[in-house]
Amino acid sequence: MPNPRKAAIVGCGFVGASIAFSLMQRSLFSELVLIDANHKKAEGEAMDLSHGLPYTASMEIYAGDYRDAADCSLVIVTAGANQKPGETRLDLIDKNVAILKSILPNLTATGFSGILMIVSNPVDVLTYAAQRISGYPAERVIGSGTVLDTARLKYELGRHLAVDSRSIHAVIIGEHGDSELAVWSGANVSGIDLNHFCELRGHFDHENSMQRIYEAVRGSAYEIIERKGATYYGIAMAVARISECIVRDEHAVLPISVLPRGEYGLENIALSLPTVVGHEGVEKVLEIPLSPEESAALHESAAQLHEVIRTLGLS
Repeated sequence: MPNPRKAAIVGCGFVGASIAFSLMQRSLFSELVLIDANHKKAEGEAMDLSHGLPYTASMEIYAGDYRDAADCSLVIVTAGANQKPGETRLDLIDKNVAILKSILPNLTATGFSGILMIVSNPVDVLTYAAQRISGYPAERVIGSGTVLDTARLKYELGRHLAVDSRSIHAVIIGEHGDSELAVWSGANVSGIDLNHFCELRGHFDHENSMQRIYEAVRGSAYEIIERKGATYYGIAMAVARISECIVRDEHAVLPISVLPRGEYGLENIALSLPTVVGHEGVEKVLEIPLSPEESAALHESAAQLHEVIRTLGLS
């Protein structure tokens, strides 16, 4: 049986190390294993993190190998090539699928039976590939999806409306990438229709505002990469939030990357959809109301991902 208080992170670059730091601060696990092709790098990160343990909850953080992940309840994969300036997430496919193919047989050989979370980009394609390569049930293979994109949307809306972003209920679905879409039709601020709330705050040019905010969200990663070379803090907090839902069996709704089984008329693909998340991973993919335009955009996003999967021979 998996140990519910034990997790592993595969890949100790900026993203993996930031996730480890975020998980440590949330005190979700009593044992955290760091795995990297460069074992000394994993050792260094484990040492650095461990030196902060006197100021947080008691836990053990150490560099290990795949055998140490056998009884983990959660394995988070961040290993892969980083997105460079001017590069899209989809440009990383060949390199990162190859890396995934080298990682997963090592994990499956241990008898691991917990939740596998993919964070490496392109996360949707890699989530689909991970399920196919591992053979794990679809509900146990998830991706970080558009959880971060959704946070970015709430942040931008919060700034636009001068309101706490935690009061905003809105979601990004589809590809974690250039074809993602904001579900404006269901967006609200503490139950108040978004357009109505905008007007209460003196904003009336809804179409232009929505387009500007959407473009800011979609381009966020490119802007950050251009300035500092990589993104890692935001995704670390998003992954920590997903992990929290799993560990605490919250049954929370998050737009993680999943393999739909006919929902929205989609299958043989992975992309972000509102999903009830608990200690067994995917509990239910929710079919939320979409406008005709949003439904068409979701299927267009799916079609682009289907084509990538077909090209890779993963379908």
